[in-house]
Amino acid sequence: MGATFKTLDELDLTGKRVLLRADLNVPVADGKVTDATRIERLVPTIREIVKRDGKAILLSHFGRPKGKVDPEFSLEQVVPAIVEATGHPVGFIKTDWNDVSKAKEGIDTGPAGAVYVIENTRFHPGEEANDPEFAQRMASLGDVYVNDAFSAAHRAHASTEALARLLPAAAGLAMQAELEALEAGLGKPKKPVVAIVGGAKVSSKIDLLENLVNKVDALVIGGGMANTFLHAQGYGVGKSLCEKDLAETAIRILEKADKAGCAIILPIDAVVAWHFKADTPTRLYGVDAIDKDGMILDIGPSSVERIQAAIDDAHTVVWNGPVGAFEMRPFDAGTVAIAKHVAKRTHDGKLVSVAGGGDTVAALAHAGVKDEMTYVSTAGGAFLEWMEGKPLPGVDALRK
Repeated sequence: MGATFKTLDELDLTGKRVLLRADLNVPVADGKVTDATRIERLVPTIREIVKRDGKAILLSHFGRPKGKVDPEFSLEQVVPAIVEATGHPVGFIKTDWNDVSKAKEGIDTGPAGAVYVIENTRFHPGEEANDPEFAQRMASLGDVYVNDAFSAAHRAHASTEALARLLPAAAGLAMQAELEALEAGLGKPKKPVVAIVGGAKVSSKIDLLENLVNKVDALVIGGGMANTFLHAQGYGVGKSLCEKDLAETAIRILEKADKAGCAIILPIDAVVAWHFKADTPTRLYGVDAIDKDGMILDIGPSSVERIQAAIDDAHTVVWNGPVGAFEMRPFDAGTVAIAKHVAKRTHDGKLVSVAGGGDTVAALAHAGVKDEMTYVSTAGGAFLEWMEGKPLPGVDALRK
């Protein structure tokens, strides 16, 4: 994919004011950042700008201030975490975005190689409206534009889309790594490709499943959503989470997969409990004999073996969503076993593994293998829309 979008090495950063679209929408409690993962991913791009005596001017949204100035959503509280991650002094530039002349003066009079964070882009309604006039105002603060926020790339906002069309623009190093990993996952993957899709509900993943059956060789369906498919095929699922009204949708997806030559792998056995709480008594059932008062909360060992066999045949695995209620023992066993198997195959050089989505990242961390995948995307919505085959405006604006 290297050739389809512009990268940092194609931009002249020397002595330039670089508007760097970051994702500083990080969790904050009591005025302190509690998870700096997104900030840490920005560090290589910031260093590259500073190394060339450019000024790195970080733009980001934070929370939902609804287009108004709201001190609760000021980006000033994120500055100490950026200082800590970069080991570099960071200036904060206040503005309500109605008049940026003072902000411009602050940036222009600062030294070469300075790093700034400018106030929340959502303090102005023009941001979410992708307002061209607002984007012009932003553009007046910089010479070039770099987008390093893949997690915000699915939104056509002023700082992700309109701005990219007003200045020489490129992807930052984190964005580049993400796009290259995604290309290896579904764009031009090494086949066979297996997708693992889990999570609670089919309703939130219909577009995803319909896109994947045409792209992958085998599709593993787990988690609560598997119950909807089992129910659609006439199996009893007891008191399990199940969207019975989506039975026809499930059948349609199964028929599409059949036409496309995509194998669908559903659970063949399940761990059943009668109470949804940790360490509650459980029993193993075949999916053709689920107790009518029980709840399916994880896949069973035969299902795990079947999925591991499919992974052994694959060169690429794309994963979104756990296959059981992994937050609670013992219902984490299936997800952990598959995660460890994917990690081992990746480590042995047999597999390219790309995973993403909030629950998936948490599940891989729980299994202790988050760092052993080829690539883990923390992008949530943007990762899902990419998997659904939808265009990402923030990426399209960087195309050559």
